[in-house]
Amino acid sequence: MTADRRLLAAAVALTVLLPLSGGCGFCLNCKSDYTPPARPDPELLKLAAFMTGSFSSAAQAAEDPEFREITLEMARIWRTRPDAVWLYVEQAVAARPDRPYRQRIYRLGRVDDDTFVSDIYLLPDDEAWIGAWSEPPRFDTLTPDDLTLKEGCGAVLDRLNVYTYEGGTAERTCPSELHGASYATSEVQVRPGRIESLDRGWDEQGKQIWGSTRGAYVFLRNKRWDSDER
Repeated sequence: MTADRRLLAAAVALTVLLPLSGGCGFCLNCKSDYTPPARPDPELLKLAAFMTGSFSSAAQAAEDPEFREITLEMARIWRTRPDAVWLYVEQAVAARPDRPYRQRIYRLGRVDDDTFVSDIYLLPDDEAWIGAWSEPPRFDTLTPDDLTLKEGCGAVLDRLNVYTYEGGTAERTCPSELHGASYATSEVQVRPGRIESLDRGWDEQGKQIWGSTRGAYVFLRNKRWDSDER
């Protein structure tokens, strides 16, 4: 083979191989605005795994009648979105699971190595999504643009150790008009199989208007939604 033919063969081989390299620095056909997909965040996924499943305060209610038996359902949605971990949340009095009193979407993200944030969003039509925790693909008809952010109501969670996350809302940042309140606060602790949650409403003078006066509700998980299920 002549020198010219050897050069031509090498050029052809290089042209064939370059698109397989996957790196835009070496791919002649890559778009200049190409952005590689975000890598999964193992710690964020662990927090989400702690939070997802079917929970109930039945054990607490049996011991202390001041606490009602509440069900808490949390399921992952939009699993392919790289921007964050998204959860659908539904709470109801156990006797009326078909009439939830709270439906939200949480957006979980990381702030730094040991700090996470859970932003809270409202759905456009609550009734249309009752029970949707059992069918997460239903949310594929929605996008984050369809939701309404509850500004100031997100919770900041600190990782205390390998198995415990704890935090809550900032002071007086989450407006609430429920029962004549001025603002609401939330405190939460997340551990494997257990979520403790204390939601309270306050007036302008800082007097508690609604919510538990005996401490946090304790939700124990009775069914876990594994990644293969949801």
